[in-house]
Amino acid sequence: MTPQLLIAGGGMGGLAAALAVARAGWAVRLYERAPAFTEVGAGIQLGPNATRILHGWGLEDGLRAVAAFPDRLQVRCALSGAELGVLPLGARALQRYGAPYATVHRADLHALLRRAAEEQAGVHIGLDQGLDAFADDGQAVRLKTARGLEVEGDALLGADGLWSRVRQQLLSDGPPRATGHLAYRAMLRTAALPPALRGPQVTAWLGPRLHVVQYPVRRGEAMNVVAIVHGAVAGEAQDWDHEAHAAGLRHALGAVCAPLRELVDAAPGATLNPHAWRLWALADRPAVSGPHQMARGLVALAGDAAHPMRPYLAQGAGMAIEDAAALAHALAMDAVDVPTRLQRYALARWQRCARVQARSVRNGRVFHAIGLVRLGRDMSIRLLGDKVLDVPWLYRA
Repeated sequence: MTPQLLIAGGGMGGLAAALAVARAGWAVRLYERAPAFTEVGAGIQLGPNATRILHGWGLEDGLRAVAAFPDRLQVRCALSGAELGVLPLGARALQRYGAPYATVHRADLHALLRRAAEEQAGVHIGLDQGLDAFADDGQAVRLKTARGLEVEGDALLGADGLWSRVRQQLLSDGPPRATGHLAYRAMLRTAALPPALRGPQVTAWLGPRLHVVQYPVRRGEAMNVVAIVHGAVAGEAQDWDHEAHAAGLRHALGAVCAPLRELVDAAPGATLNPHAWRLWALADRPAVSGPHQMARGLVALAGDAAHPMRPYLAQGAGMAIEDAAALAHALAMDAVDVPTRLQRYALARWQRCARVQARSVRNGRVFHAIGLVRLGRDMSIRLLGDKVLDVPWLYRA
């Protein structure tokens, strides 16, 4: 009989795993708690490590149709507006790493993965079916949804995000930790922005205790803007996804340069969403400490359920895509039993994921540096440029 993988979670990681594992010959039943997939107005950066895998899955043309491909990463001082350094992307990334650097609307990538998964034989996607509990008896794993559906499979993948129910039952390690950082996000019409703030590039504005990133998506027709500042939230962090106002963001940014203020001020008139700004409280977990945190018995974790990333290396989606590819490779090892295959998946992933998590935290400290550390950072970028901005160990993998 064809082995069957159960997946909890229909986000980027769950759909990528469904596609990859189905291509490896398994049947897949994916269960998503939301009653419908809706468009989320946020962007994603995909390094060559991720686009290389998408191309290998036959999605090169589909990605090209919806993404933008920035020609460079520009780093600017948020206070003065001065350019600190540049990392060429575009043709250079393609030549150096064999795959492009892409920026894409989250909903477009999600739709691309979903269509590709649904075209695979043996893939079933069930909506409005959030996981309630599971049982692993060593021979099979049984999943029960909140609506009472019970399903049996040969393995279970928890791809149900930062607040993963699969993780809590598997590891019992408590909730994610608050980072003390808040993210303001906006999706804007490029044509409605001042000409100086458009362009086919990623721009990172670095300031004391803050940074702002902007980049094109949807072939350059839209611009994703994310501003991350220090701050605390009231109430349950899990509930923090709120409408925000430009006035609050302007106050949080303080005395930034005129071009950056102009970008914030332009958002209400250029927004593609009902409200210009959304506000998230960022949370994460400590870096993965071993393979036992990614697989036990017939159950494995992937994406944010396994290794939630701070956004300072732009690798949340990239690591979930890598997880999917590694899981498919491990599950295709027919000569060994399923628990051993999942352990091989965990062994192949945990150290790399821990390294990316740690680098993301470090980057956040560097991006938000103050005083002499900030001055040293700016001087290093000016003197060394792409030597400090590029990450070959990440993109070549």
